[in-house]
Amino acid sequence: MGAQTADELLKKGEVFDQKYEPGEALKFYLAADKLEPQSVRIMVRIARQYRHLMVGASSKEEKVRFGRLALTYAKPAAALSPNDAEAQLAVAITLGKLMPLLTSKEQVETSPRLRTAVDKTLRLDARNDTAWHILGRWHRTLAEISGMKRALAGVVYGGLPPGSFEEAAKCLETAISINPTRLMHSIELGRVYAQLGRKDDARRVLAKGLAMPNLEIDDPETKERAREELKRLR
Repeated sequence: MGAQTADELLKKGEVFDQKYEPGEALKFYLAADKLEPQSVRIMVRIARQYRHLMVGASSKEEKVRFGRLALTYAKPAAALSPNDAEAQLAVAITLGKLMPLLTSKEQVETSPRLRTAVDKTLRLDARNDTAWHILGRWHRTLAEISGMKRALAGVVYGGLPPGSFEEAAKCLETAISINPTRLMHSIELGRVYAQLGRKDDARRVLAKGLAMPNLEIDDPETKERAREELKRLR
């Protein structure tokens, strides 16, 4: 790449970052990291690329590997900059994407860490729609755990925090009120409404999300979940 400054490398990486080409963006971001180690702005960008690579990974194991790589950059960034909402959010997003892929024991261990990261983000930026979305999904995931599994987790792993579909809906409604243009908020809210038995509301917001254009790397995958939910609602 020749002799370039970290800022120059970041600008080149951002071109690929904006086009959701994480493999190419990483070439520049990792080079910038070598020039400016322990830089929060660089580590947050690198973590994002590894999360993006999770989307296209062909196996669960590969997704987990990329997720753990993302954490190796997100966690130090958050520790170095405790008052930086974006750095705290990087941890929350990464843990949120990893959780469904982990073992039961790891999920129990990860759940409070995820909640802590989200809470830190919202204390710093109460209008962060992504953080509200993650908190909504946190509540939904915990609410889905049956009483038997929850009791077993308490015996074997030390217990799980409470969650509820009602709280999940409130968080996602807040996310939509802050940023109504992101389809993931509507689709996730539709899934929660379905679990609350609010079928008409579920169909309405799912359809709204499906009608929105794909703007983010995992929007196609999110829309597929919406289509599956609509089939179950028929």
